[in-house]
Amino acid sequence: MKQKLMFFVICFSAWSPAILPIRLFAQSAVNRDSVLVAAREIIRETTFCGLVTVDSTGQPQVRTMNPFPLKEDFIIWFATARLSRKVREIRNNPRVSVYYADHSAAKGYVNISGTATIIDNQKLLIEMQRAYWKNIPDWQNNFVLIKIVPGTIEVVNYKHGLTNETKTLRAPIVVF
Repeated sequence: MKQKLMFFVICFSAWSPAILPIRLFAQSAVNRDSVLVAAREIIRETTFCGLVTVDSTGQPQVRTMNPFPLKEDFIIWFATARLSRKVREIRNNPRVSVYYADHSAAKGYVNISGTATIIDNQKLLIEMQRAYWKNIPDWQNNFVLIKIVPGTIEVVNYKHGLTNETKTLRAPIVVF
């Protein structure tokens, strides 16, 4: 009886996922270009994103933003009112995060952490003008641009097989 039980334990253990090495289930190394392609896809398919700044008390503040289309360099651009809280917060602490996700479609997410700069350049603002701004009185004098240079990009994209590492749940990250 003891031999049969031992045989069962050995056979069951050999096939039980609970005892398999975690590396079999953890994400394998992913190349940088693959992560960036997967990030671009999610960003391109997401109209709005969340911009996270930090206020003067150290409290994170998030708001929905409509970014300009992403260029190859992953620099993110927004326009906003020059007197907005986010402008004040960025001037006090330029470290920000931008979060793109469409949870209704369950495609994944992109989180870009970087450094923001307020760009008060009317010529550039006019070049980047959006059609709907025509209806905003004196937008040329009321708006400034926010430029975010990425430091890191964290990506989960199920279609591309980029998922969280199973032990720490950390997503694949590219450091710029």
